[in-house]
Amino acid sequence: MAKLIEKSQIIQAAGNKPKIIEEYFGRVNSGTSDVSIAKMKSPAGWVEPGQCPEFDEYTVVLKGTLSVKTRNKTFDVTEGQCVVIQKNEWVQYSSPYEGGAEYIAVCLPAFSPNTVHRDE
Repeated sequence: MAKLIEKSQIIQAAGNKPKIIEEYFGRVNSGTSDVSIAKMKSPAGWVEPGQCPEFDEYTVVLKGTLSVKTRNKTFDVTEGQCVVIQKNEWVQYSSPYEGGAEYIAVCLPAFSPNTVHRDE
């Protein structure tokens, strides 16, 4: 059955600076547990704790540069590029450069605070 989602919902973000998360589909905005789709806007100098999530995360950068650090490599993902992080892989996201980053994140299954497993 079709379901209209009237608008996104702002979700509180982790990290050292305020980041905007607009969830379109997910556990909070649409009650969806299979997938979450959110638009993120992170300021220059933002960094969040590392995490080892129980979901795959597909990220498409719309503007700026998103730094994606894994145990083995760091990627600077720029406008038009994308990256996928497999579930149970440690990752840390940041936007260290001027202008920050704007990006779409898709998580399968949907993001959950109980399954993201952030570093302490």
